[in-house]
Amino acid sequence: MIHPKLKEAIQKYSEELTSLRRQLHSEPEVAWEEFKTTTFVCQYLENLGIPYRRTVPTGVIAEIKGGHAGKTVALRADMDALPVEELNKDLVYASKEEGKMHACGHDAHTAMLLIAAKALNDIKEELTGTVRLLFQPAEEVAQGAKEMVKQGAMQGVDNIFGIHIWSQMPTNKISCQPGPSFAAGDWFKITFKGKGGHGAMPHTCIDAAVVASAFVMNVQTIVSRTIDAQSPAVVTVGKMDVGTRFNVIAETAVIEGTIRCFYPETREHIETQLHHYVESIAQMYGATATIEYTHGSQAVINDEWSAKLVQQVAAEAFGEEALYAEKPTMGGEDFSFYLSEASGSFALVGSGNPEKDTEWAHHHGKFNIDEDALVTGAELYAQYAWAYLKH
Repeated sequence: MIHPKLKEAIQKYSEELTSLRRQLHSEPEVAWEEFKTTTFVCQYLENLGIPYRRTVPTGVIAEIKGGHAGKTVALRADMDALPVEELNKDLVYASKEEGKMHACGHDAHTAMLLIAAKALNDIKEELTGTVRLLFQPAEEVAQGAKEMVKQGAMQGVDNIFGIHIWSQMPTNKISCQPGPSFAAGDWFKITFKGKGGHGAMPHTCIDAAVVASAFVMNVQTIVSRTIDAQSPAVVTVGKMDVGTRFNVIAETAVIEGTIRCFYPETREHIETQLHHYVESIAQMYGATATIEYTHGSQAVINDEWSAKLVQQVAAEAFGEEALYAEKPTMGGEDFSFYLSEASGSFALVGSGNPEKDTEWAHHHGKFNIDEDALVTGAELYAQYAWAYLKH
């Protein structure tokens, strides 16, 4: 199932792997601004003699063609950072960019895939088929994968595999369960318009703060009272902007939030109900309302055969004790757009280690990874591609 030369090569390149990750971490670029990162990846691939092409405006698609004809398996790594201030100021590789940070592990994903590519390139004459490498921009805004697909990333691909470093799992544990893994993620912006006026004369006004508050208090019943309890869903209001002064009745209130769920019918139902609640509550208070609803990533649903292959590869490469059954998360992942084009799966590689202070939540300013997990992730990428093509 696994190739011993891949294991040996990735162990040999382990120091380089850490170095690559640290360089990427110190030079973060947010969504659609990954120009230096794209050039960095291209130069690395060029030095290996791996043909590639840039996507627009950022991103890279590359291929390692095997010595024997066969299918095509794609491996994906995302590259973008977040608009988050790094709080780990004592790290020698801390972010050099104020207000920007790799707070989700995409620096690790990119470094792991580069080293996996190097190891696979070493044995390319033994490969039965082609390994396509996708270095994707703009995952954090749920747009990069869709754009990569538009630019041909999945043409001719039979199967796709991706990895996410996961701080909520112990270092080097691997989880890839069949079925739902990451939720669909949408977001909304609602503007309630009332009638402003003096705080001493509320009877002459329509208080947008009251309207917005009524919506926030009632919207949770969409989940608690209109959805099957066995179909998980989350509606979160994360931002409310209302009012201008302590003694002025607010004329306008703007609310922003997100919706997470696993099943298309649940997603459609929540969107319909959200519009109904907005319109009804506005009408009840004599206000008006507009709603902007944006569909983000779809749910990541792991193909059963592919997920079981990941488990087999992981058990053989790292031992049965490496396998871990992580529950599905309500976090979003635009890897889902690739799974609309081909079968595949998405694995989690644990990087949480309390002794190294790497259990912080993703997107937190103190997020960091246990770099021991890098070798595991790089080998899992490479061994999965080898195993899939052998099948």
